[in-house]
Amino acid sequence: MKILTPRVLRALERFNAAHPWDHNAHYHPWLLRQLPRRIDRALDVGCGTGDLVRLLAGRAKEVCGVDSDPGIVDRARELAGDRYPHVTFSVAGAPGGLPPGSYDVITCVAVLHHLPLAETLTRFRQQLAPGGTLLVVGLAREEAFVDHLLGYASIPLNAVTGWVKNRGRTAARPASMTAVTRPADAAFAEIVREARRILPGARLRRRLFWRYTLVWRA
Repeated sequence: MKILTPRVLRALERFNAAHPWDHNAHYHPWLLRQLPRRIDRALDVGCGTGDLVRLLAGRAKEVCGVDSDPGIVDRARELAGDRYPHVTFSVAGAPGGLPPGSYDVITCVAVLHHLPLAETLTRFRQQLAPGGTLLVVGLAREEAFVDHLLGYASIPLNAVTGWVKNRGRTAARPASMTAVTRPADAAFAEIVREARRILPGARLRRRLFWRYTLVWRA
């Protein structure tokens, strides 16, 4: 399905490299809209530089951000400074190394495709408090026609969004987008089947900018 020619795609890629923006932070407002105004305990898995953790800190009594990269956890602590005494950051691998205890909110943004799907979702279910909310923004392998359609639609929209966010100027890649990544192995249909098996009633939806979302309430 060649909606855009290779020449146009190369030009858009060069433009996007000069006007980068954080695709994950784009979904932070959506994440916050799924949550109550006040939260007791929240856990952000794969917190990176802690952007979402700092947003959750405005609603939660206690927030824990975990990431397997010690360097990026140090950066998250630096950015948080001493302004958030109720926030902690830990170097930990998921799912086995997650801090014990139950949480009213668990978030996981652009990380689940790096982890064993079934084992991680099971761990999230076990650590989510009754009535709590699990929110995932994930990546899936493009397989179905609608996946490719959304992917092609995202390419020019990505360029326009980068231009607007950077006010037309060239910019460096955001620190939050510098972590090592790899392509997703599982297709969206596979993720839906596994998620609904482990998390009955989970709501999943394909999104623009090569993402999908998952919402589950315990």
